Amino acid sequence: MSDQLRPPPALLIEPLVRLALAEDLGRAGDITSDLILPPGQRSRAVLVARKPGVVSGLVVAALAFGLVDSGLVLRSEAQDGDIVNVGTPLLVLEGASRSLLTGERVALNFVGHLSGIATATRAMVDAVAGTKAKIVCTRKTTPGLRILEKYAVRCGGGFNHRFGLDDAVLIKDNHIAAAGGIKTAVERARAGIGHMVKIEVEVDTLAQLEEALSLGVDTVLLDNMSPETLRDAVKMNAGRATLEASGNVTLATVRAIAESGVDYISSGAITHSAPNLDVALDF
Repeated sequence: MSDQLRPPPALLIEPLVRLALAEDLGRAGDITSDLILPPGQRSRAVLVARKPGVVSGLVVAALAFGLVDSGLVLRSEAQDGDIVNVGTPLLVLEGASRSLLTGERVALNFVGHLSGIATATRAMVDAVAGTKAKIVCTRKTTPGLRILEKYAVRCGGGFNHRFGLDDAVLIKDNHIAAAGGIKTAVERARAGIGHMVKIEVEVDTLAQLEEALSLGVDTVLLDNMSPETLRDAVKMNAGRATLEASGNVTLATVRAIAESGVDYISSGAITHSAPNLDVALDF
């Protein structure tokens, strides 16, 4: 596994998995499995893909099963970031039948959701192949799952934008309106940030772009501009700042956006609207 796909530390994701398991187990545990299956029964199960896509979340599934029963034996047949086909085995598990069934739904929920994000991201990445544009995610994530969803974006070949409000200064349209203008907002931000913090400004017009560039900002977010206007923005910028395009980014539009010459294309859809990838646990 490359550094780009290194999963978040278990210390950070374990509380999320514990919360999901607690939600599912409720106050009495898995009464169905406990009543139907004898304690000593053992089974072998395989986590498989039922649709083609990019897998993500296997490390989370393994953690979920391990928290249910540390005695389960798991063997990985695929890695996060792999492109899989229908029927591809992802994870083989052996152990107590009760434990396998108790952990099944939580594991599948994570893998299906995160693999859907990875698959949607890969489609965007493939669509801009041959250009210099990189696909990045946004803060439009499921509350509580941001660290995992941003990991899934990396599994799909994308890159992460800021993780939260404390990563970088991003002066958006409402900040500009509330502050009374781009110049005031940038000057106030610059006066208070540390030397490691970058400043990005969102603009809607080429006139705003020129103003932001004159202030020496690090990055400019070009919001909802047509490919033609984006090309003009790239020429005006002349390499002075990093350019990020955002707004109306779909599989149908992303190629034209990338061909304008921007550095990054941010998409909220790859996290908030990615379809679940169908996966199953077969005994």
